[in-house]
Amino acid sequence: MAPTLNRSLADLGALLHLVDPTLPIGGFNHSNGLETFVQQGIVESKTTLEDYVQTQLLQNWIYNDGAYLSLAFDAMENHDFDRLCELDWTLSATKIARESREGSFKLGVRLLKIFIRYENHPLLTAYQQAITEKRVQGYFPIVFAMVAQAMGLTKGDTLYAFYYNAAVGAITNGVKLIPLSQMDGQDILFSLRQPLQKAVELSLSPDPDWLGAATLANDIRAMQHEQLYTRLYMS
Repeated sequence: MAPTLNRSLADLGALLHLVDPTLPIGGFNHSNGLETFVQQGIVESKTTLEDYVQTQLLQNWIYNDGAYLSLAFDAMENHDFDRLCELDWTLSATKIARESREGSFKLGVRLLKIFIRYENHPLLTAYQQAITEKRVQGYFPIVFAMVAQAMGLTKGDTLYAFYYNAAVGAITNGVKLIPLSQMDGQDILFSLRQPLQKAVELSLSPDPDWLGAATLANDIRAMQHEQLYTRLYMS
């Protein structure tokens, strides 16, 4: 008789599937303003790319996408659909740049389309219906949290996976845009191990007074991206 897969390995498999770079959601198409930083010569080396990613992680994502993911995970756990809708609306208001805003809900809608086929959860069905009826947009952090909680994953693991996925995306884009060597990218990723843990710790119970705080420089470059003469990315 074949051995039964234990729960921890099953959770690991679910988590790896959720952050699999081959998921057909289009995440590789978005730089979220990084392309503008590179074209303006602000991010132009291994050191400046590492600084950029750490700044995004600890001064932007933990107050924005990561914080909303954490709150959405709680709402999903409490079966609070109204709260999930409220978080979708308020997250929308924090995304000033049009391309970043549209990119996020396009990723979320595609992610939900994939995983709702596997996770039989009434709130996922209700949320997809709300998207269809245009009562919510379906932002990526909200959907990511909902799917992870429906899978039975822990909030800490979910946050780490989300931040890791975001960091890998930024590093990969930076390596292509600057350009840098693949080994430089791996060095930056290795240096993020402790900052990633810190970001998770800071996001487990978000401070409501800090929701929506962001680096203004990032918002400005994300908006400027729309007017770049040439570009590789959609945002």
